[in-house]
Amino acid sequence: MQEFFQKALLALIGLVIVDALLAFFLIYESYLSVPLQARPDAGAGWHYLTNSDKESDGASAVRIPDPQREQLRFEFKLSDAGKYPFASASLVLHDSKGRFALADWSKFSDISFLAKCAPSNSMVFGISTFDPKVSKVGEFLTYRTPGTYFSCNKDGVPVALDLTRLTIPDWWFYRVQLDLSHQGYALDKVAKIAFGTSSQSPLHVDSYLEISELTLHGRDYRYIAALVLILLASWVGFAVWFFRAHARALTASLNSRMKKDLPLVAYRQLTLEPYKDKEKASVLRYIATNYTNTELDLESVVSATGTNRNKVNELLKTELGMTFTSYLNKLRLSEAARLLAENSGATVSEIAYSVGYANVSYFNKLFKEEYGCTPKSFRTIASQRDPAPGVESG
Repeated sequence: MQEFFQKALLALIGLVIVDALLAFFLIYESYLSVPLQARPDAGAGWHYLTNSDKESDGASAVRIPDPQREQLRFEFKLSDAGKYPFASASLVLHDSKGRFALADWSKFSDISFLAKCAPSNSMVFGISTFDPKVSKVGEFLTYRTPGTYFSCNKDGVPVALDLTRLTIPDWWFYRVQLDLSHQGYALDKVAKIAFGTSSQSPLHVDSYLEISELTLHGRDYRYIAALVLILLASWVGFAVWFFRAHARALTASLNSRMKKDLPLVAYRQLTLEPYKDKEKASVLRYIATNYTNTELDLESVVSATGTNRNKVNELLKTELGMTFTSYLNKLRLSEAARLLAENSGATVSEIAYSVGYANVSYFNKLFKEEYGCTPKSFRTIASQRDPAPGVESG
């Protein structure tokens, strides 16, 4: 059994190491980080779009000086000619045919970027999400437009925004005639990312905003689910292997023990070797014929055989390598194992009493120490194995 437990320990260590490496890899892979960049050509992807208050009789100007850049930079100058001056630049998603498309951001929870601007400013970040109930394809004013504010300066301000906690402006609800309580939005149909001026942006000043390192962050929980399933399967597999292998190892160990222990030591020696030492023969014979007596102890052996107490112990040590108590337990447990292996109708308690144990709990403890399993388990295993050669019932 020791060899089995060493093998099981090595297998357990290997399993822990493999699972730890797998957990590290899958957890690392579950963290998503996707950079967003505009395409300078007409292919599928994000493309620049500018907007201002000119559509509502304003005079604000906005332009992207280098549309070929992957990072967004736009210049603007707000005018108070209109009622609500504003200017913005956006990244709009197109498919390979140039049609408006939608991106699934449901796996993402945050967006980060570096914002540089001059003069220092408070700007607006927003996204346009398609709502099948009220939105019309390509008409972005009908899309839900959750957003928030961020600050920038000429040195650059790192910005990190929670995509799940943006706010939809009131004007949008009035425009599409929805109740203000319908504040929810989904991230599975994102069409546009916008950066624009706020009510605090300065008027009549040449300004610019540069957005770089635009990146989405999130978690793909499918990796976590896969990790849980793999860990569960691996540990269930290990448990099944362990119990089956343990049962086989225990059966083999019991077979070995049965071959060794069932021919009682005293009877074998007494029948194979005529002892010239009558005192020695008397002690062994008395113990071998009275070991099932619950009252048997060293004093009764000394009294019945007339042998000195020390000599009894010395004899057992010399002949059998055991103390009196060890030898007595060996005889009783060997006989108990034989009775259990026969799968007789006797209960464990009855067998314990029949081999000399008045305390069943003590018998169970000694039996488990000797054979590595409880008497009930021993009987079950013994009933499933082939009878050991040379072992007879009786």
